[in-house]
Amino acid sequence: MIRSYRNAFGLDTVITNCSNNYGTKQHDEKLMPTIIRNAIQGNPIPIYGDGKNVRDWLYVLDHCKGIDLVYQNGKPGETYNIGGRNERDNLYIVNKICDILDAFKPKEKSYKKLITFVEGRA
Repeated sequence: MIRSYRNAFGLDTVITNCSNNYGTKQHDEKLMPTIIRNAIQGNPIPIYGDGKNVRDWLYVLDHCKGIDLVYQNGKPGETYNIGGRNERDNLYIVNKICDILDAFKPKEKSYKKLITFVEGRA
């Protein structure tokens, strides 16, 4: 749609594509908030499939800086990919968060005991 407006009306545009963002005020349904919330509440931590899904993770403020750089320096009509060079599978993410929680908010058992594999999403 943006490209169409640029072509049809000469709108000065740039397009950005990004990796998975994480950070404060992230929607509760997303992976990291779900892991943290369930772990702290002592509920099972759901991991879809075998947990080997790989994503590139980008901190939200780094994404904002990338958008600003493109806005300030991008060439009109171009598309820019903003990535974190931080590819991790879901098992790595959940284990890292559990390690952090074990260190800063320890319970009787490791939070890793709450990891539960569930059927992958359609």
